[in-house]
Amino acid sequence: MNTSKISDKAIIGANVKIGEFCVIEDNVIIGDDVTIENYTFLHSNVTIGKGTLVRSYVELRSNTIIGDNCYIDSRVSSSGNCTIGNNVTLRYDSIIARGVEIGDNTYVCPRVMTNNLDSGKEQIGGAKIGANCFIGTNAVLHHGISIGEKVIVGTMSFVNKNCEPNKIYVGTPAKEFKKK
Repeated sequence: MNTSKISDKAIIGANVKIGEFCVIEDNVIIGDDVTIENYTFLHSNVTIGKGTLVRSYVELRSNTIIGDNCYIDSRVSSSGNCTIGNNVTLRYDSIIARGVEIGDNTYVCPRVMTNNLDSGKEQIGGAKIGANCFIGTNAVLHHGISIGEKVIVGTMSFVNKNCEPNKIYVGTPAKEFKKK
């Protein structure tokens, strides 16, 4: 007996597996060959691309778009209105703020935090992360920044300025890493 609550207005593809105690609201679209594990909450208007694995205890708020062949680890949450590209890995406990965009083939390590509010609680918009990036464990990505393609952000870095493509950024605040 499945204990999940699935809206009759959800569109679910072929070969989809949905675990126990999940909630899937109206207008959710789930592509073919998707696995959603236990205790996951998909708010209205969430889209999950084909071949994606969503682990347990995930919450994706309204208007979150997940591409094809992604790995969404346990306890990942999105604030909604964000776009995750194809072949993206979001590791456990990461927080994807409203307005964040993540490019294809990007790897986000555990406990990465993004935000979209300035100090006056005004919505500025989330970070824009290019394709083929690596964001290290416990990194914090400030609101409104852009990270170019093929950027590496080091573990525990605080990124509060734009990052140019093909470079490594580390530290608090993050600065370009240059070999001596």
